[in-house]
Parts: sequence; C-alpha cells; structure tokens
Amino acid sequence: MMATAPAVLRASGLCQRGPRSWALLPSSPKLRPGSPVSPASARRVATVTLEPASRCCWDRPVSIIVRGLAPEQRVMLRSSLRRDEKGELFRAHARYCADAGGELDLMRVPALSGSFAGLEPMGLFWALKPEKPLLRLVKRNVQTPFIVELEVLDGHQPEEGRLLGRAVHQRDFLAPGVRGVPVLAGRVRATLFLTPGEGPFPGILDLFGSSGGLCEYRASLLAGHGFAVLALAYFKFEDLPKYLEELHLEYFEEAVDFMLQHPKVKGPGVGLLGFSKGGDLCLSMASFLKGISATVVINACVANTLASLHYKDMIIPDLGNDIEKYTTTESGLLDFMNIWNNPLKEPYRQSLIPLEKAEGPFLFIVGLDDRSWNSEFYAHIASERLQAHGKERPQILYCPGTGHCIDPPYFPPSRFSVHSVLDLAILYGGEPKAHSRAQVDVWQQIQIFFHKHVNGKKSVKLSKM
Repeated sequence: MMATAPAVLRASGLCQRGPRSWALLPSSPKLRPGSPVSPASARRVATVTLEPASRCCWDRPVSIIVRGLAPEQRVMLRSSLRRDEKGELFRAHARYCADAGGELDLMRVPALSGSFAGLEPMGLFWALKPEKPLLRLVKRNVQTPFIVELEVLDGHQPEEGRLLGRAVHQRDFLAPGVRGVPVLAGRVRATLFLTPGEGPFPGILDLFGSSGGLCEYRASLLAGHGFAVLALAYFKFEDLPKYLEELHLEYFEEAVDFMLQHPKVKGPGVGLLGFSKGGDLCLSMASFLKGISATVVINACVANTLASLHYKDMIIPDLGNDIEKYTTTESGLLDFMNIWNNPLKEPYRQSLIPLEKAEGPFLFIVGLDDRSWNSEFYAHIASERLQAHGKERPQILYCPGTGHCIDPPYFPPSRFSVHSVLDLAILYGGEPKAHSRAQVDVWQQIQIFFHKHVNGKKSVKLSKM
C-alpha cells in the first residue's frame, strides 16, 4: 500500500513546510489496466526479417520487414517485452497495410493507427506501454538483455487476429567487448564501463537524479561509443546514505580523481553527464572541482536543490520549495513544476551555483514540456550568468514536446510514473512521438559534445539512428 504524499515528502526532505501544507496532497491515483484481447482466424503465413537479425544494443535501430503477405493485406504488428526488471509486461501495436507485392517495410510504410501512427520505423519499441499503469521501463541489471517479441496478426479488428509470423530480438545494454567493473575505491561506489581496446579513452562521470541507487544503463550504452564511463551512485546504495539529506562535494571530487588516475582514462580532464538532481550536482562539480573538461546536464536546475551541499568550509543551501503551489491533473497525477522557489529572488539566490568558475563548456538539454523543473528558465539563467561574467555562452538544445525523463533512444517516454523514493504518481510531461525523436537527437548531441571537448575530435562519425 502506498504511503500518503505528506508522510513520504516529509521523510524525503523534498519540502520543509509545516504539517498543514502536507494535508493538501492526495495519495497516488488508482488506474485500471487495459483489457486483454482475444484470438481470431487468418490464412497466410508471413516471414519477419530483422536487421540486425537477432540482437543489437538498445540504442541502435532495427529494420523490420514482413514478407509473404497478400497484396495490400491488412495486418496488425504487435511487440511485447515480457520480462522487465520486475517481470512486468510491456506492449505496443500498430495497424498496417502491405504493399501490392505483399511486403511490409516499416521504413517505407506508415502505421495507420494503434499505439502510434505515421512513419515510425522504431515505433514498436518506443511506444511500449506497461500492462499495469504507472510503471516506467528501466534497466537495473545491464548484464542481461531485454527480449522483445514481434508478432504479425491478421486483420485490423479489435479482436486479435490469428498469428501469421513472429520474430524475437535481443536488446543488449553492453556492446561487444564493453565490460562493467564494480568500483569500491575509498568512499566511491560506482561501476566503470570500459570500451574495448588499449585506450586510453575519454572519461565521463554519469549521475542520475533523486531516485537514488546505482543506475547503469545510460553509462553502459554510452561506453559502446568509445568512452570510459563511470556510473556514480551518491545515495540509497550499499553503504552510502539512505536518504538525500546533505551532500559533500569531496565525495564527487574523489570520483573525479579516481577517473583521472585510471590508466584507461584519457586526461587531462573528464566530462560530466547529469540528469535532474544529478544535473545540478554536475554544475557544482564543474564550478568547484579541477579536471572537468565539459559538462552536459539534462533537465536540471541552475541552483542547488533537495539537500544542502558542503565543500570544505562552504555550504550551498537547498533552493527549497512551496508545496502549496503543486497542482493535480484530472487523472490525479502530481505536477511539481511550479513549487520550486525562484533562484533569482532573495533569500534563494544563495542556492545559485557559481557557473562562472567552471573552466569547461556546458551543454544544457531542455525538455520544453518538462513538468518537474522549469528547465528552460534555468538554462536561460545559466546563459545570462555566464555571459555577464565574460564567459562563453552555453550550448542549449531545446526539445519541443519533450518531458523531464530523457533517456537513450527507443526507451518508451516516461510521461508519468510512481517515483521510486516518494512513492507518489508524478507527472513528468512530454508528447510521446516528439519525446521519442528528441531522445535520438539528444543521444547524438551528447556524443558529439563529449568527443569534441573531452576527446579533442572536431568531427565525429556517428552510427545511424
């Protein structure tokens, strides 16, 4: 049974208001899963051809062609991911018509309706939805793949047509030769993903947000593109603090030093990649620590948030919030975007991170439909502050129709889910098709930025997305 919002948020430290304000928050909504479908009949047998044929990394596209259909035959394609980290079922479907030769190439033929519509060659992957509501597709164990089953069913009727053909595709999170090495060095708790070869390779530190734990899937995939990537935990993992109460920058400094001293990591500096709370931590690291060559933040605040930050004799307070400014959607999801205090107003300016002290360039990735942070506003503050101090204007990538949780390509957009720490149903925002396309673009821009500023390459040839 889910705890109520007041109790959970009070324990998490997200809000520092009195007990009256907690009573305003509802518990998570109870949504009903969709109804199952039933089988029907059909006559022909089809062949499903995939390229790559049987397996590839999750961030790589797959070509899907169905042959052996009748001319202009109506069919439904369905994808199923049957064993996520919690054993839950995710599905997507789309209705198509074969061409005059009885072939259906998803690179050429648009979907007519279903989980998506239009020309979406990877729609059967990014449109996967959980059978149970409020779940998010995540990957905790990158040593094992996701298995996606693709089926071709006869007809467009609501009832399930007879199976005409099927294929199974293995979606890996470790490219061939990439290995993950657990790190227990001093206080640092992490996993270092090393790309194959002698090296050294450009080093990246990867931080996630307020859900805590050790999140490896972005780091493991990025390592497949020529980087040595450290997936860094900072709370709610092993002997690290259980709650996000106060943070010490010395811990992150130790992680940077670990990377710079590693024989597989190319110096003289490393890159930082941070999402949400991990993003403002990266901004603080870039501002106060040595050895930072470039910083990428995804939907992050330009002030320190959620916990006070300590470094030597300095303390940057938490920006804080006004929980009474939360709103609730018609379906009962909590929208927290407007609860955060304005970092340009007193006394909250004390929480602003002094970005002008950083030595390397910044890339701000902004989801214009982010419902967790006012990410566009924060990126504007960063740009104005840097230029006011005579620094280079940061690169800002604006992503229309894109919400808070920007993942590597082909992950289903997480528009809402139950937050793993708060245990509340949170609205993250995003329009599925636009968000999915943004994830492909963002992934490429991250690689280009790091190869240029950490690896010293002016031009980079990226794999086809």
